[in-house]
Amino acid sequence: MTATSTPRPAIRGWLTEADCRIEDLRTVVEQATDLRDYPNADAVERNVLIYGPRLLQRATTPAGRREVQAELASALADGPGIVVVTGAFGDISVVDRATAVFDAMIAEQRAAGAAVGDHFAKPGANDRVWGALDKFAIREPRLFADYYANEMIALICEAWLGPNYQVTSQVNVVNPGGTAQLAHRDYHLGFMSAQRASSYPTRVHRLSPGMTLQGAVAHCDMPVQTGPTMYLPHSQKYEPGYLAFHQPEFTAYFDENHAQLPLGKGDAAFFNPALFHAAGTNRSDGVRRMANLLQVSSAFGRAMESVDRTAMCEALFPVLTGLKAAGHPERELRSIVAASAEGYAFPANLDRDQPIGGLAPQTQAELVWRAVQDRWDADTFRAELHAQAARRGTGRAYRRLTDDTEVFAEPPAQIISQRVHDPGVVVDHEQDRL
Repeated sequence: MTATSTPRPAIRGWLTEADCRIEDLRTVVEQATDLRDYPNADAVERNVLIYGPRLLQRATTPAGRREVQAELASALADGPGIVVVTGAFGDISVVDRATAVFDAMIAEQRAAGAAVGDHFAKPGANDRVWGALDKFAIREPRLFADYYANEMIALICEAWLGPNYQVTSQVNVVNPGGTAQLAHRDYHLGFMSAQRASSYPTRVHRLSPGMTLQGAVAHCDMPVQTGPTMYLPHSQKYEPGYLAFHQPEFTAYFDENHAQLPLGKGDAAFFNPALFHAAGTNRSDGVRRMANLLQVSSAFGRAMESVDRTAMCEALFPVLTGLKAAGHPERELRSIVAASAEGYAFPANLDRDQPIGGLAPQTQAELVWRAVQDRWDADTFRAELHAQAARRGTGRAYRRLTDDTEVFAEPPAQIISQRVHDPGVVVDHEQDRL
């Protein structure tokens, strides 16, 4: 007897622009979001899930927290791809104080003659503070701690990315008359041309959205006439979307079918980076629409911006120790550490920073938490923090000696010898060249 086998489906290793068909997108997005599938949500508006403060009430136990996070992850992956959280900041004064700091940063940029643009608007048309996370922490560490102690942000970031996520933020202000963006997807593949994105295999198109979470905190009331972000719910499930959003017919479909919801000050929206979205036109008479844009990366991914986390940790340490002494909840303190310290051990120079007692070296976040728990003094913490940063750095290789030994000078006064194979080579590791 000859065995028969079921034919295997054709394998699409790479996507092409020919795979982009409007009828396929319509099949994916023209469905209703069913509130019954999301028992912790309060409502569905324009196919978008709306959550409220009671979400945290359901997450007070480990089992409840996992249940809520599983629902949020399902909503972002398999549902509409976006959740709006009303009242994400219960204390609006924290948002107002942060707004004042962001306004001061923008004023300083203008005074310095800097015309800062975003990815889509012309420089000077709107206002943006790039790299706002560490600027905020170093400038106002206590206020930063109050802001990022927010448990709702931590709940959703952990739901999508797991622990040790990496926060970056950019402050964006769309001034009256600021025009709408074109529909797009976000980092990583969303920041590439269609040609460049098509060079990545299909499995990377599926993987990329799981490496990043997009969020936005409203720093003012945002009625629809101010142009809050437009979304196309469920579009994150359209596989060729990183190629399709560049095509005019997909832009036209988005323009005709998007959802746009008003936000109140202190509300937040979180969405899958593969969701088709675009900032709207600000048609108001005088509202400067300000949002703190959060781009949160998996510990396994690479963040869009470089952030001076060592300086942030040094600025925040006295705030953390003060909050702990005052009896603030551990979860708030851990949320602050998660938003500021590096929580992933790699990449590392394992000659200098060896994984003693485990598979990985101590992370910066672990060092900060240990210092807070053990009540280190500021000088001890600063010394250990900078010693760890030095171990994780590349250092500088000095000119080779006459044998086959390289000598590295590593602050603070740490000398390491390393064998090399090619006598006579001069290696400058800081510049990463031979």
